[in-house]
Amino acid sequence: MVVALSKADWTEAALLALARDGLAGVAVEPLARHLGATKGSFYWHFADRAELIAATLDLWQQRETTEVIDHIRAISDPRERLTALGAGAYGGAARGNTHSAVVAAASDPRARAVLERVTRVRLEFLERLYSELGVADGQAGRHARLAYALYLGIGELRQADPDGDLAGRELDAYLELAVDIMMPPERRHE
Repeated sequence: MVVALSKADWTEAALLALARDGLAGVAVEPLARHLGATKGSFYWHFADRAELIAATLDLWQQRETTEVIDHIRAISDPRERLTALGAGAYGGAARGNTHSAVVAAASDPRARAVLERVTRVRLEFLERLYSELGVADGQAGRHARLAYALYLGIGELRQADPDGDLAGRELDAYLELAVDIMMPPERRHE
């Protein structure tokens, strides 16, 4: 029995391929083989690879930015919001996420445009969180950029030191320290 694939099935597979193999992995033939489908199935849903790449980058933005921000906004206490955001983001970067693959693909104008948009949204959200914690406006932006730089650095460290000790209790201790560092000094250890 042949199972009909949806556009979402193709996009989901492409997002996994992006995380694993970079933008080069978002290609029709390898995805068709992986899904056990024909190229005709792909062309039923997409005009071409460029359309698949756009849908994949949109899905990445939706999952790793829009949905995360929506989830964090639902937390009432600003300190708890920042803690939850830090633990989730830093944990994702330490375990490996798609962000590094999008950064690596930033020479492609499509990836660069989405990366810039996502970065802007994330920094604005972080700055609002710091403002809600009572950090002065000029300083809130600095705190946001530093917290985001820590997130980016954790992802880079994971790639540069893949055998590093980022698992189990060590990862928990590392994430606790990272979240503590991202807190404004006057709000640490509350």
